[in-house]
Amino acid sequence: MTKSLFPGFDGLMTLSRREGVDVRPTLLRVLTDLYVQASTHTEDEQRQFIELATRLIDQVDDATRASVKAKLAIYPHTPVPVLQKLGLVAAQEGRRVPLARTIPQVAPAPSPARTPTDAEARMAANMAMQPKDAAEIHDMFFGADASQRALILHNLAQTPLKAAPRIPTVHAKRAIQILEMAAIAGDVDSFAYELGDTLILPSRVAAQIVDDAGGEALAVAARALDMPSPNFQRILLFFKPAIGNSVNEVYRLSRLYDRLSDRSALVMLAAWRGSTLAVTRAKYQPSLHDSDRLRARASAGQSRPSVQPGSSQVARAGSSGSER
Repeated sequence: MTKSLFPGFDGLMTLSRREGVDVRPTLLRVLTDLYVQASTHTEDEQRQFIELATRLIDQVDDATRASVKAKLAIYPHTPVPVLQKLGLVAAQEGRRVPLARTIPQVAPAPSPARTPTDAEARMAANMAMQPKDAAEIHDMFFGADASQRALILHNLAQTPLKAAPRIPTVHAKRAIQILEMAAIAGDVDSFAYELGDTLILPSRVAAQIVDDAGGEALAVAARALDMPSPNFQRILLFFKPAIGNSVNEVYRLSRLYDRLSDRSALVMLAAWRGSTLAVTRAKYQPSLHDSDRLRARASAGQSRPSVQPGSSQVARAGSSGSER
């Protein structure tokens, strides 16, 4: 069936392994459509459809599985192993009873996050992030490994620290388009400039986000822009070859991005902005402190010459008197 039903199957699977693009839902849908279009199939076509379909059914999302299940449930020549894989259990060989099958209940959706009270909202608004705290969060995040970064981002969603305001939608959409074009072109400088300009970050922090090897910082920046997940995945594939060439890394960051809350990203954005103030203060504080000490030394040094000239004059006067 690789040749008769879906000639491009091997090529797409190779692309999936090389580029990290998840083509399995598309493959299963196309395979099913091609299979049900024909009224009869050879033994070889049926065998290959069973092999491919049963493998892909466990690897696709619920929506794709439901769509395929609906088509194959009413197709009279669906192979029994595929029916069993989809839960359309055959009562006996060649016979289906899909309507007698109890449809498993969908797990209840998680309850929405609790809306903070007015008191909690006022407290959160007042707890603006101090530069020192921002610098600590910044350094802790970039110094952590992948699992630790995921935990940090999870905890930021619960912190009462004040988050950065959302980027205006018009600016964010424009930036997403520019960032994606820069990523496809491999233009690192333009990408870093646009990212820093839109998120109001200094060039030092923007470059640190772009150069981050793990990719979590880029995920946070993209979430702060409310970037759609497909756009983020394309940026990973083109802009981060070391990540894009690894299917596991693409899946890991995609899962992290889908689970990353807007609040966590905006709190981290506030930390990135605040860390700049801490660095600036640390840069100029020693010089100011030294200036105070130098002024104190200068004042002490100016008091000494007022005594020395007098003492010299007395000595000269005494010596003159003795000579006379």
